Amino acid sequence: MAKQEERSKYEHQRREKLARIRQLDSVEDPYGGRYDGTEAAEAVKSRFRDGDETQQARCAGRIVLLRDIGKLVFITLRDRSGTIQVGMSRKLMSEQWQLTKLLELGDIIGAAGQLGKTKTGEITIWADSLTLLSKSLLPPPEKFHGLSDIDLRYRQRYVDLWANPEVMERFKKRSAIMSTIRGFLESRGFLEVETPMMQTIAGGAAAKPFITHHNSLNMDLFLRIAPELFLKRLLVGGMERVFEINRNFRNEGLSRQHNPEFTMLELYQAYADYNVMMELTEEIISLLVKKYCQGSRLQFDDKTVDFSQPWRRATYSELLKEYSGCDIEDIEAVRARAKELGLDEDEMDDVVVINTVFEATVEDNLVDPTFVIDYPAALCPLTKPKKDKPEYAERFELFIAAMEIANAYTELNDPAIQEENFRIQLRGQQESMATMDSDFISALKYGMPPAGGLGIGIDRLIMVLTGAANIRDVILFPLLQPVTES
Repeated sequence: MAKQEERSKYEHQRREKLARIRQLDSVEDPYGGRYDGTEAAEAVKSRFRDGDETQQARCAGRIVLLRDIGKLVFITLRDRSGTIQVGMSRKLMSEQWQLTKLLELGDIIGAAGQLGKTKTGEITIWADSLTLLSKSLLPPPEKFHGLSDIDLRYRQRYVDLWANPEVMERFKKRSAIMSTIRGFLESRGFLEVETPMMQTIAGGAAAKPFITHHNSLNMDLFLRIAPELFLKRLLVGGMERVFEINRNFRNEGLSRQHNPEFTMLELYQAYADYNVMMELTEEIISLLVKKYCQGSRLQFDDKTVDFSQPWRRATYSELLKEYSGCDIEDIEAVRARAKELGLDEDEMDDVVVINTVFEATVEDNLVDPTFVIDYPAALCPLTKPKKDKPEYAERFELFIAAMEIANAYTELNDPAIQEENFRIQLRGQQESMATMDSDFISALKYGMPPAGGLGIGIDRLIMVLTGAANIRDVILFPLLQPVTES
């Protein structure tokens, strides 16, 4: 309550200044308009030539620092590229001097004038023209206890971005990474596509969906949990290399690694398999590390991740033995280990017990990039089984920093086996979701080429590449519990 009262007091003071600004002849509109001819702050500083008094500059941005020393006012202006100092004197500003003295932190302005240096050597625009483009009515964070509250930073990302330059840099890097991924895939002949986000059947992954309702058609729809089955339909149609970078929605919990709405790269390549997907995954991520990180060893939370190639490839059963001490074939030993871990395994199927023990004992140890290959086939209803060991599937998951980053298969394209796997998968689902995707089975009957498929969790990958330990730090507007101000 005290914070809210203090904030209201500052807002009242700023509204009083706004009223005074509106009375100035030099201000047409304190919320400005089009302001042409600007140059990025960093571009201005980079082209500066010392001693050349003919240089002019014109910049626009937000005031993030202001020093009023009487007949001189110095401000630091921040724009999309960085910051630049603007100096304003009573002599140069003449009739706009009153406006100058009413400026505050957070205001957005345009300034133009001669480019020079101060006595301390700082490149400065000595403004002779000032335009108020947007009057800020709320003070910057430091005026009301800062954005030290992490939750508040997520809620007020619009402040966090300009108040904390490192946050802006992280999201600029995210955008650049996405562009690099797209360019890499397009150079390999992949076609970017878009598939439905509202689907009549929740398929393509085992997860709880969000349900919505279409009024005109009077039908329930699911926000997609994965684009997989639609992308595979495109393989049937002759699009041999396709990818999509878009949102998936899973009605599950929130954590440092989970947001119900998240970004996924999913791609499919005809005539490939999961080995090709491993090579592609390692190549993409290694390219990103080389381009956007300092060296091959990255710090992530309390872990040091070594991206040196080649990355480890180990089978699911090898890793289970290594970290749990259990042979995957000895189900009694696995169940005993589950009991030691405090897991309630009595009602679980054998393969579920095995996977639960795997998750509990193995995953936290996979810090350096590790491809976990050849999962139990019972866990992979959309995956082609290994020819020599059909009890295992040609699937891998890539772990980095103890997080699952990617998942890939050699895709199952036999319609009869796929239909039977769907039936098995649907047995345990609630009635509202236990629907066979018959159209997908029909598509397979027309013939889907052998293929490799890959999904990469973009948000988690960005976490690792930027050193952000919480998924909310790499999502501009993460899902948060709503709050009401008292």
